[in-house]
Amino acid sequence: MSTDKDEDEHSSAEADAGTGIGDQIRGWFAGRLPSEWFTGPAEIVVDREEITIVGTLPEPEAGGATDAEKSAAAEGRIKRFREETRSKRIEIAREAEHRFRRKVAWGVRCAELGEMFTTLSVPVMTRLRQSERRVLDTLVDAGVARSRSDALAWCVRLTGEHADTWLTELREALRRVEQVRAQGPGL
Repeated sequence: MSTDKDEDEHSSAEADAGTGIGDQIRGWFAGRLPSEWFTGPAEIVVDREEITIVGTLPEPEAGGATDAEKSAAAEGRIKRFREETRSKRIEIAREAEHRFRRKVAWGVRCAELGEMFTTLSVPVMTRLRQSERRVLDTLVDAGVARSRSDALAWCVRLTGEHADTWLTELREALRRVEQVRAQGPGL
């Protein structure tokens, strides 16, 4: 799927910690999304700037179709969904953006395919030592990336791919901390 690992596949514990805003957002969307859109609950990912909704569409009936036919049918299903739901998705996104002060991104999965319709690319400031900048410059000089910014994004994606299990466990632990905090005495 083209969602990229940099589009965090789980709620950002930093954005949700101690506030429960992630739970509020997921609950609001669970009630607001039309039930006929997806085969099950949508995956809702929340960070400081963005809410990403990814739903699963029913697979087209393909009978004895070839893999190429099945893939083309799934592409068609995704395109149809995107066109037929555009105005309603915009309406829901505007409501959510007003209510939660975050942009909304949409995507779907169908069979083996996935597509993000909208995504947000957010600048992030960082301070790097010379040795770290040299890594980025090497990636740029080698043609792996067009700029230091692209090189840093590449490094983050690569790290996410190779540390996915560890990051998932860490996010789960932070979610548990949030739950325990919510049960504690109010200050």
